[in-house]
Amino acid sequence: MAKLKVLTVLGTRPQYIKAAAVSRALRPLHDELLVDTGQHYDANMSEVFLQELEMPRPDRNLGVGSGSHGEQTARMMLALEPLVQSEAPDVMLVYGDTNSTLAGALVAAKLHVRLAHVEAGLRSFDRRMPEEVNRVLTDHCAGLLFCPTPAAAQNLRAEGISAGVHTVGDVMADSLLHFLPRANESSGALARLGLDAASYVLVTLHRPSNVDDLRRLASLLGVLSRLEERAVFPVHPRTRVSLGELGYSPAPNTSLIDPVGYLDMLALEANARRIVTDSGGVQKEAYILGVPCVTCRTETEWTETLETGWNTLAGSEPEDVLEAVLRPPPGGERPQLFGDGHAAERIVELLS
Repeated sequence: MAKLKVLTVLGTRPQYIKAAAVSRALRPLHDELLVDTGQHYDANMSEVFLQELEMPRPDRNLGVGSGSHGEQTARMMLALEPLVQSEAPDVMLVYGDTNSTLAGALVAAKLHVRLAHVEAGLRSFDRRMPEEVNRVLTDHCAGLLFCPTPAAAQNLRAEGISAGVHTVGDVMADSLLHFLPRANESSGALARLGLDAASYVLVTLHRPSNVDDLRRLASLLGVLSRLEERAVFPVHPRTRVSLGELGYSPAPNTSLIDPVGYLDMLALEANARRIVTDSGGVQKEAYILGVPCVTCRTETEWTETLETGWNTLAGSEPEDVLEAVLRPPPGGERPQLFGDGHAAERIVELLS
């Protein structure tokens, strides 16, 4: 088997989690050049994850930082293009639906480098979301499309994409199943915060539609103040800026904390009574962990999580969110949707 040179493009916390599983399977067989765009430049959102996920330090950091979607994507492409030309990889590997994903996909397409997309085929069917545009464009650039679920593969077929499509399972599920025992053993997050299992609601909010609209963010925060139990809210850097603009002072039951490492986040998710989020990855992790989830969006790319009642789309209206948070837990079954924890091995086998 010929050894491949794989150039992997990352830039955000969820991409680190996904890449940890694939890199662990990839590196014994092939050469990987890890490129961090710098899309997340807060140490709590990147460096901590590299350490906990036992990932190698990126070979290159493009240091792009924040900016508008167009500005950020353009700066990434300007930095990536000469790097890809000089390194001449056999394949470029991108993850998910971020601006880093799209920048890598467009550079690969322009330079005629084979592109592999992990988490291909997901659709929310809302083109107002930047992530949806990134997903669609990346899938139409890719020659290898690794789908986490059969529904994702069906979405691609509906768009006329059938060549190179493989349903492999979900690499975030790989990482969760691999690291959960360690999180249960070593995380001290609950003790540090004075929490008992099932005694709190875990909150994560970061999407522009929720946190850049200060009126909407204030209404969601108002829901937390109406809960009888603790609300634990690891605050994304983007959300922290909006809280400052609001002049927000948390209610006595609401704990605002800095972003936590991956193992602490797994522990907080696994022991929550319910999770309130607008994150795609957290919806999926909640489902795998068997924790009911309330999603502050009107759509989701993880539609399978809705069908058994373990995830609820509540939008952003306060009464709808509160009703969903107070709802009794679902009593139905929770079928395995995201694979058996070996998606990364399948991806490496197909790359090979």
